[in-house]
Amino acid sequence: MSSPRLIERLSRGEIATISAIDRAGLDPETARRLHELGFDEGVDVELLHRAPFGGDPLAVRVGNMVVALRCSMARLIEVEPAARAAE
Repeated sequence: MSSPRLIERLSRGEIATISAIDRAGLDPETARRLHELGFDEGVDVELLHRAPFGGDPLAVRVGNMVVALRCSMARLIEVEPAARAAE
């Protein structure tokens, strides 16, 4: 099993599973909103697009939705390679 890394470190098109979210680094409203959008431990995500020059935002598929994340928020989400991607 590989070590967790941040969601912002994924390559474009790479699928990973959320292993941890640093909710202490978020205000309660933002943490609640992420949960409502489907960002929870065990959920698969895919990095679809990254802004030019490594800036904001990142476009991430979670479930059937595409969500734009600020890099500051993406730094609080750890992922591991998805089991289905390894098969």
